[in-house]
Amino acid sequence: MSSHVEVVVLVEGPTEQRLVKQVLGPYMAERMVFLTPIILGKPGEKGGDGKFARARNDIGKHLKQRDDTYVTLLVDYYGIKKDWPGYVESKQQTEHTRKAAIMNAATAEQVQMLFPEQNQERRFIPYVSMYETEALYFSDPACLAEKIGVDQRDIEAILAECKEPEKINDSSTTAPSKRLEALSERFKKTTTGIAIAAEIGIGKMREACPLFDAWLTKLESLVGSEDGEA
Repeated sequence: MSSHVEVVVLVEGPTEQRLVKQVLGPYMAERMVFLTPIILGKPGEKGGDGKFARARNDIGKHLKQRDDTYVTLLVDYYGIKKDWPGYVESKQQTEHTRKAAIMNAATAEQVQMLFPEQNQERRFIPYVSMYETEALYFSDPACLAEKIGVDQRDIEAILAECKEPEKINDSSTTAPSKRLEALSERFKKTTTGIAIAAEIGIGKMREACPLFDAWLTKLESLVGSEDGEA
């Protein structure tokens, strides 16, 4: 059994990298899950390119580098490209939970087919966030409103429309980050967003966002289990 696990987190861009490094990483380290965020693609490439062709190479590389680590993904459903496993089927769904389940299962299946010698069935944990990482910030309307300088009722109106943070949808005007940018010029993804996340805390995000919570629960379950040894 393993008393701790190391997990490479392949992220889309600088915002997600900072979120993992500054907020999620310390939280998970207390639970003996040590996260290393790495931006997908070659050094210098712009983040936010949700192509599976880009992710596939990095997934394989990190599965092959060490056999005692796990590899997970943190990518947004919003902006994900058509070559991603499960994309077409997921777009036919209306429920965000079904979209996420299809994307994660199809991604895991594709990785298993591509890298059959790397014990990937156990070592790879896909996570496609619904619909954007910024949805997590809606977990605490009062904190979010204060941080970006808007009326709390503006945030609550979005939640009333969408029912919960992970249902805030994925068009070019209604994705979580697009809504926040429209509400306030103060909101900047890689600065304000990280400060908001730190203030809200992972605990509140887990309470409000079941899919996010399920991902972290899966990572936590690796510690102390027979599967904790890669």
